[in-house]
Amino acid sequence: MNAVPPLSRRLARIPIAATVQMSIRARQMRAEGHDVLSLTLGEPDFASPPHAIEAAHQAALRGETKYPPNDGMPALKQAVQRKFRRDSGLDYGMAEIAVCNGGKQVIYNAMMATLDPGDEVIIPAPYFGAYPLMVELAGGVPVYLDCDEADGFRPRPERLAAALSPRTRWVMLNYPNNPSGAAIDAAGLRALADVLAMRPDIWILSDDIYEYLRFDGERSPTIAAVAPSVRDRTLTMSGVSKSYAMTGWRIGFCGGPARLIAGIVNMQSQATSGACSVAQAAAAAALDGPQDDRLSQVAAYKRRRDLVVAALAALPGLRCPVPEGAFYVFANVAGWIGRTSAGGRRLDTDEAIAMALLEEAKVAVVQGAAFGKSPYLRLSTATSDDILAEACRRIGVFAAGLA
Repeated sequence: MNAVPPLSRRLARIPIAATVQMSIRARQMRAEGHDVLSLTLGEPDFASPPHAIEAAHQAALRGETKYPPNDGMPALKQAVQRKFRRDSGLDYGMAEIAVCNGGKQVIYNAMMATLDPGDEVIIPAPYFGAYPLMVELAGGVPVYLDCDEADGFRPRPERLAAALSPRTRWVMLNYPNNPSGAAIDAAGLRALADVLAMRPDIWILSDDIYEYLRFDGERSPTIAAVAPSVRDRTLTMSGVSKSYAMTGWRIGFCGGPARLIAGIVNMQSQATSGACSVAQAAAAAALDGPQDDRLSQVAAYKRRRDLVVAALAALPGLRCPVPEGAFYVFANVAGWIGRTSAGGRRLDTDEAIAMALLEEAKVAVVQGAAFGKSPYLRLSTATSDDILAEACRRIGVFAAGLA
């Protein structure tokens, strides 16, 4: 008999993320001896704060290496309280805060705790590629809200209103946005809140993971603070991965109504239990400690953004909107669709363009289709100026060879 135990049908519906696929292919090509420059992953190239590392060390020496509470260590939850109050103008009680194993687990737990089969989640596009996959894993149905480049990739209130249905259970907001870098001001958030004011049965996710990475000197507003009418059904989430270069520590956190937080913690207790205890000590130190490194990193990301945007905007057939935050550039490649690369590849889609850039220019990027918006390419600027300059040079050579 050749039969083998089957995997679930659920797994078959969940593809490997395009960012991961491109990163894997780039690593394979490097192993084969190719000089590949990867601009795929949204991972800061800076070191974690020294005081955060030392806090983890001291926590370990104190014996804080046992199972942590499922909802988070009190010291970190108190630091999160201070962070929300200081940076967002939000006051949460301890029962209104949860700590998870990274920001993605916050979202996954929330979807699992609230969605029933067939429930709809409105996701503005372009979007973080994990959103629809997590919705589907929880039995929900993603409903995409297209956001035009002409509107700065921001959702228009009338389109949001048209997308609502009796099955709508969540609206997801992620600004500054991955992949576009778009930001929304307080007035824009209030306009969206006005649409949702008549639907008290809908939850709102404010994914603020890039909240500190703004290039205009402004503080990113968050919808629960600027529109108190929706505060009691908004889940505000953030973490230390992006702004503090602490991706591997796997600490995300959220604030929201106690009933929802209890559901999130219950889901986490059955999946992973509490987040790593010493990583929580490091995260608390990062939130409460000196912020100089974070501010200098924002300046570096702005410099890198300007470098890449200037280089790409000069290329024929390519349009490059200027990101307002995060550390990505989302380039419009409509002018390259239908052309042929120097290597003879027909460029019918943004995925074909991304693959041609990887194979011919040895530059790894991610196609806009992976984020629900074509034809675009996402380039991560979370790498050195030298790598970005060389990558842009290679893309320029690629562009010059198009027929």
